[in-house]
Amino acid sequence: MRLSPVLSRHAIDINEERPTVVNAMSWVLRGLLGVGGAILAFVAWPVANGAWQAQKADAVVFELRTGQALDLAGVEAGIAALDRAVAADPVAGRRLGRSELLAGAALTPDLPATREQRAEWMKQAQGDLDFGLGNAPARGVGWARLAAARQALDGTSARVVAALMMSIDVAPMMNSLWPSRLQLILDNWQYFTPKERERIAAYVVMNWRASRDRRWIALAIRSPIDELFVRYFVRDEPNAQEELTQWLTRLRKK
Repeated sequence: MRLSPVLSRHAIDINEERPTVVNAMSWVLRGLLGVGGAILAFVAWPVANGAWQAQKADAVVFELRTGQALDLAGVEAGIAALDRAVAADPVAGRRLGRSELLAGAALTPDLPATREQRAEWMKQAQGDLDFGLGNAPARGVGWARLAAARQALDGTSARVVAALMMSIDVAPMMNSLWPSRLQLILDNWQYFTPKERERIAAYVVMNWRASRDRRWIALAIRSPIDELFVRYFVRDEPNAQEELTQWLTRLRKK
């Protein structure tokens, strides 16, 4: 069947228009992809820049974590790098990361920093921790660090206990935290409620049982009162009193 001249002309017009429509849609899609790429780059740049700046502090943070001697110039350079990282990407993780170096440097006794500088570092660390933990509360290390910062700035208090209990609730069996936790517990014992004291004693016993090397509990003892409390915590553990005496004797000989 032959098409009428009118229909044939219409078919030809449609076929001629199709390439134009396809080209137009192609340019639209390319434009959208370009805009999407620009938006992605805009959003990703702060994250990438923050990570790049934070990497510049990796060396001094590693030295802090491994107990190596810290250099004041290196600490200040690391803090400056982390300041830039926070400015580029001010999220909870960046603030918590900076607090580690700030608080660690403030509490390093052989670092040649002034008392005023240490206090300023600790105040800044506390601010970072308040912000970071408010947005990412499931951080046992962060809460323990906040407890230490509060005690360093304001002394023993119920606020130290509140942060310490959060740390224990979030990560009760993180063995690496218990040496510092136990020291804070002994320092702030008067501020714990009776129920909190029962929980603390139970946690100390659980970590005593889980530890192969129990010198950490002896290292936390700095006075006869501390020793009395620690011995009370493990009073029902088989051979605990004898083992504790052995550890204390070894440490006192050094």
